[in-house]
Amino acid sequence: VLDVRTGALRSNGVVVVRGGRIESVGDTVPAGARVIDLGDRTLLPGLIDCHVHLPEDFDDQSSVGPLRLSSAQGALYGVVNMKRILGNGFTTVREAGEHDAYYAQFALRDSVKAGLIEGPRIQSAGMYVSRAGGHGDIDSLAAEYALPRRPNVFDSADGVEAVVHRDLHFGADWIKLSATGGVLDVVSDYTVQEFSDAEFERAVEVAHRAHRYVMAHAEGTEGIKAAVRAGVDSIEHGTMLDEEGAALMERKGTWLVPTLYTFQVGVEPGEEHGQDPVMIAKGRAILSHQQPAFTLALKHHLKIAFGSDLPPSQEPREFAALVRGGMKPLEAIQAATLRGAELLHLADQVGAIEPGKLADLVAVDGDPLADIHAMEHVSFVMKEGVVYRD
Repeated sequence: VLDVRTGALRSNGVVVVRGGRIESVGDTVPAGARVIDLGDRTLLPGLIDCHVHLPEDFDDQSSVGPLRLSSAQGALYGVVNMKRILGNGFTTVREAGEHDAYYAQFALRDSVKAGLIEGPRIQSAGMYVSRAGGHGDIDSLAAEYALPRRPNVFDSADGVEAVVHRDLHFGADWIKLSATGGVLDVVSDYTVQEFSDAEFERAVEVAHRAHRYVMAHAEGTEGIKAAVRAGVDSIEHGTMLDEEGAALMERKGTWLVPTLYTFQVGVEPGEEHGQDPVMIAKGRAILSHQQPAFTLALKHHLKIAFGSDLPPSQEPREFAALVRGGMKPLEAIQAATLRGAELLHLADQVGAIEPGKLADLVAVDGDPLADIHAMEHVSFVMKEGVVYRD
């Protein structure tokens, strides 16, 4: 049993589960207990992925993919994606926003909570809050064929407030700001700050007043710093983070969800799944900035949480990417347990194998402290005392 706070391993540990919660962690099996013997595997707390996309067809990554995917079909993809994510050992996730104006991600969240479908517990962002022509605007057509303005697109501080209020009205736990351009579109420039300072401040003020949180997709240097100054709760990607930005995040306590492997996976999957040439070119160009930025994040001791931004089949590879980037194996595991629980304000419920916490338990083959690739070989998953993979 791995104590993720200290890195200590308890040999022949016994975790007693009762009523969906952890009752005790010790060495003795209580009389009459049902025993699940995991042999020489390593037991960890249920994992937390703070950057997933659930109602997605990952086989269609073209610029028109979102236009082909209905909300209903996205929800069905989400059911499949959630079962795979749960099978990877992730019992809690943060859904990082979608193009869907009808919020399939909220239906997935609420259906898991109601016990209608199997999946991790979910906190969810709404639509990408995006400037016209920005990273969250799916209209890539010529002017004479332009789409009607979608409800996630704004062009003023008053407009961004209206977009945020819409997400809050329909049930968003988080607001997702497209603070800079991105890679997986054909119109935006990832180096460009897409919100004005006033627009950042208005979005954060409205969300925080509603007791909700703000995550910002931010690749470019200036956009990262502007989002942090405005008070966002987490920076997603942060791929061009500079010294000034890292120091600012450290001072303000802003979280970083780096999603390293989604940029490292290479161009072949993008070509296979229909990415436009401009997307592939941007992916190649931005990768050179990633390691210097992550090195600065570690130097400034930023609060880092695990986020994959990947199809479920590739999700566990983020662990090894974090270690290659400079984290120790225990730190990478903590990013997906303790730290993820802190970011999602669930530290009293999940993130460690401790009495009183929810019985979210995952077993991997081997010792992940010795070989982080063991995190890619999950053989047992329990969520709230219910076994989903054995």
